[in-house]
Amino acid sequence: MLTKLESAVLSLVIVTGVSSVVTQILTIREFLSQFQGNEIVISLVMFNWLMAGGAGTLISHRASRLFTPSASRLALLSALLAALSVVQIPLIRILRHHAFICGASVGFYPAWLFTLLLTLPYCMLLGFVLPYSLFVLRETFPDYAGARIYIYDNIGDTLGGLVFSTALVFLLTPVKAVIAANLPLLICALVLLGCGNENYIRSVRGIVSMLLISVAFTASALWAVSHEFSTLGCGAGRIVHYSESKFGRVVITEDQGQVTLVQDGVPVFSSENRELAEESVHFLMAQIENPGRVLLISAQGGMIRELEKYHVRKIDYVELDPQVSDAVFRYGLLEKSPALDVIHQDGRAWLAGTDRKYDAIIISLPEPDTFQLNRFYTIEFMKLAKKRLTDRGGVSFSVNGYDSYIGGPELEKVSSLFRTASMCFRNVLMLPGLRVFFVCSDSSLQTDIPSLLQGRGIVTEWIANWFYGNITEERIAGLRQAVEPHAVLNTDLEPGLIRIMFQQWFLKFGSSPTLFAAILVLTSLFYVALTDRRQFVIFSTGAMVMGAETLVIFTFQVFYGYVYFLIGIIITVFLAGLMPGALIGSRLRDEQCMPLLRYSDMALAALMALFVLWIHWNSGVRTPEWCFLLFGFLISVLCGLQFPAALRLQGDTGSSVAGTFSADIIGAGLGALLVSLVLIPYGGFEVAGTGLVLLKFLSLAVLFRLRQEVKR
Repeated sequence: MLTKLESAVLSLVIVTGVSSVVTQILTIREFLSQFQGNEIVISLVMFNWLMAGGAGTLISHRASRLFTPSASRLALLSALLAALSVVQIPLIRILRHHAFICGASVGFYPAWLFTLLLTLPYCMLLGFVLPYSLFVLRETFPDYAGARIYIYDNIGDTLGGLVFSTALVFLLTPVKAVIAANLPLLICALVLLGCGNENYIRSVRGIVSMLLISVAFTASALWAVSHEFSTLGCGAGRIVHYSESKFGRVVITEDQGQVTLVQDGVPVFSSENRELAEESVHFLMAQIENPGRVLLISAQGGMIRELEKYHVRKIDYVELDPQVSDAVFRYGLLEKSPALDVIHQDGRAWLAGTDRKYDAIIISLPEPDTFQLNRFYTIEFMKLAKKRLTDRGGVSFSVNGYDSYIGGPELEKVSSLFRTASMCFRNVLMLPGLRVFFVCSDSSLQTDIPSLLQGRGIVTEWIANWFYGNITEERIAGLRQAVEPHAVLNTDLEPGLIRIMFQQWFLKFGSSPTLFAAILVLTSLFYVALTDRRQFVIFSTGAMVMGAETLVIFTFQVFYGYVYFLIGIIITVFLAGLMPGALIGSRLRDEQCMPLLRYSDMALAALMALFVLWIHWNSGVRTPEWCFLLFGFLISVLCGLQFPAALRLQGDTGSSVAGTFSADIIGAGLGALLVSLVLIPYGGFEVAGTGLVLLKFLSLAVLFRLRQEVKR
């Protein structure tokens, strides 16, 4: 039978888990929207979140020695946590617009520092509250099991993920969803406030505390709601449309007659971009005699109007997000046409499933600087697109252009794309216009686009007047000669283009990842050298589970092309397995703990090795979603087994609880960053998985050494 205090604290732990997971998912989604959907930002946020949480956990142990833990203090801290979570999303939007130029890309170090500073207060307090809950209970129950707090926290985490993924994401806007998730935390904090002392709730101090908590939360919620819509823009035009879909955020602005659609912080449609519309359509279409069916994978404003000049029989426009296609037609960014068929599906999935043949496939996507976009620039995609072309058909795509000189990562990018496309098509033409356009076909290709258009009686505005002055034969030949013949091939699971874009990202801002990587490695080595061997096992397990979660998120992006919505489900699944694992591990006898750690380490290494083989065998194949989720659940079950076993081996003291919690969190943060910033960009998905396997082998070596010492 639970006492009143124990029941109140455990309830608080559960709702804190609910609140923290909902806040984490929405914070990740918000940063994705603010930083152009770059998946690296997911890892940066997770790393900052976990590092700050680990620091808060260590501070909690120190604070419990200096000040006697109390229920009232825990309640006040929890209420503050709820208030911080409510204002976090509007603050991210407001400060993003003040810290950086509206619409401009942001460098790695500024992005890392910005995400760190904006999440630091909340995450440190979150890391402080969880072990502090245990210390409060141990004031009354000195032998209270630390694993039990871990289990109840996992229950809350899982519930938070489920509530968000099944209800909040569909019913409420981000700010309102955070408020809804934190209301139970506020209520439980108020309940706990009176549990430590029967008379406290009736005292003046108790009444004032309750009023202050309620007023602070209400004021935070009202401020956040009142600023939710106004913080979406950054002064560049008036917001005329806003929606949150499962694929991302869609905002449309209007400024002096120009209408722009911004998706996840990237302008993807504009009503005043005739040059790009003409280049995107005519560079390829002018090469094809009497085209009948055309496929557009995304589009640019004005493209339908240009395509109609060819009197094509059918235009298939594939757009993943229905809210994007609805918005572009509603606000006149694309014209409606009797020949137009709108398809709401992933472009690769459509090509893989359809039996239609196309004379032209035009890809109008942003730079391949994310895994979601890179999958349309790989050799697997090129081969798939070629299967859907007629004998005379072709494919076109483009990347950012250059002025007069191309070199460094920019040249590597173009060279990689040229070599990748050349592996699939006999002819690849590069036209250095506003962007560098690639026209790919097995038929012959010509560079004199205006003459081709004139011969067919097609009238253009920009190409007819400006083509010869911008795209000269000298520029075309110079670009072709500059291309490196042995450039890296870009594949789904060895995304060489991602590494190049990653380097270009740093070079653009005059920085290098070397300093960050060096600090990260030295800090990790220093931490590992000081940590207990049992805690090192948990450290490696934390790195394994978060590294595996990052690997699943990025692999899912490659196979499916969207993670904005599914990220909540993936995180929930990785959390859900921790609870049953911890329950099983907490029931073991002392002599079973060491064998459990060894066997679970072996199982983790084997499971990750199977995942590496699985993605290798299924390269280019859309693996069922449940396979990703099952893998994540099994990984988390094995990780959950280890936590109570490691605690019991260390004696389950206050210092061991804080040390084990922090080892788990710090390992998780480093694992996420190692996989996303080093292993995948520079080695590929299989190398990343193999690296995690080797980490577990090192953990096994530590365990066998520890076993020998115990026997002596």
